[in-house]
Amino acid sequence: MSKNQRNLIIAALVLVPLMVGGCKGADYNWGWYEILPSTEKGASNLKFLFGGIWLTVALSSVSIFFSVIVGLFLSLLGLSSNYYVRSVNRIYVETFRSIPVLVLILWVYYGLPVVLGLSLSPFAAGILALALSDSAFEAEIFRAGIQSIERGQTEAADALGFSYAQKMRHIILPQAIRRILPPLGNQFVYMLKMSSLLSIIGLQELTRRANELTVTVYRPLEIYTVLVLEYLVLILIVSWIVRRLEVRLGADVQSAHR
Repeated sequence: MSKNQRNLIIAALVLVPLMVGGCKGADYNWGWYEILPSTEKGASNLKFLFGGIWLTVALSSVSIFFSVIVGLFLSLLGLSSNYYVRSVNRIYVETFRSIPVLVLILWVYYGLPVVLGLSLSPFAAGILALALSDSAFEAEIFRAGIQSIERGQTEAADALGFSYAQKMRHIILPQAIRRILPPLGNQFVYMLKMSSLLSIIGLQELTRRANELTVTVYRPLEIYTVLVLEYLVLILIVSWIVRRLEVRLGADVQSAHR
């Protein structure tokens, strides 16, 4: 377990007891019974809150999938020797890195129907907005990873008569992916957190469900505490998976060199 993961767990273990029992002097009347699984109403509320987990995970996974594909393509454009091709990369990256994610979500959902006559569901609009934003960062991650591969690898591939596609597929990209896996994992964590912004266009992911339940029972601190813990657990799981992949890829590299 990494140091950051231990710190997150410690913070959660400290936060919950403080909110449950350490605020008796405040004017707020705590109502933890609204989310206690031992009561019928609490169990129903928790079921409603947890129901947004799969949508959040699906949304983040699909968005990161498309952003990785687009980012890889853009990174190859950025490595081109042609000035105009490289310019496409720079314009795209600088444009979408500069637009706040929330603004991009709103423009995609409300602007595309007006500008292009393209009406998207909240789920599709969310994927498009997140993928556009994240692919700009993915492009820079891939570009840096590819450029970090020693020039001798490329020269050896050229000497063997590999085409550009073969060189990238069999030599450059496998090594680059091992090096950029940690930042790719960070981007997935970033995507999980940014998916909460899609609540503003009505998508019933974790944050939207928490907001709706808060309006119904008016227990914001209790409900948002559960929301914090939901995101905390999701991000810890993703971090653990990325760590395991790093170890696995590292082991594969060591065995290949023996």
